[in-house]
Amino acid sequence: MPFRLNLTASQTILRSISMKPSTPLPPSYIVIPARLASTRLPRKLLLRETGRSLLQHTYEAAQRAKLPAGICVAVDNEELEAEVRSFGGEVYMTSPDCASGTDRIAEVAARLPEAEIIVNVQGDEP
Repeated sequence: MPFRLNLTASQTILRSISMKPSTPLPPSYIVIPARLASTRLPRKLLLRETGRSLLQHTYEAAQRAKLPAGICVAVDNEELEAEVRSFGGEVYMTSPDCASGTDRIAEVAARLPEAEIIVNVQGDEP
């Protein structure tokens, strides 16, 4: 005999769960590290095969997240900075001495003291 779910009971359980007071989530921020010096496909973040750059697609995908307090791009050069500004994104210039995206994120995180959670979204993953 196939299992049958009693929808009325399930709906009651869901309703009771959603009515319980919830603990507020700590403030989070999405940081997208971006650099032009890709070894396999240089300047890939600026490619515009669809009319928008790969970086813009990634930023817009991140904007669909509902919980973060904000989104920014951590860049290593002025060309990427200008690209992010061109589509209205928040951008932070990081030191050229940052060896990795994680280093760029750490530098930006120090400028975001209100963020308790930092979410790393890769710039080439729209």
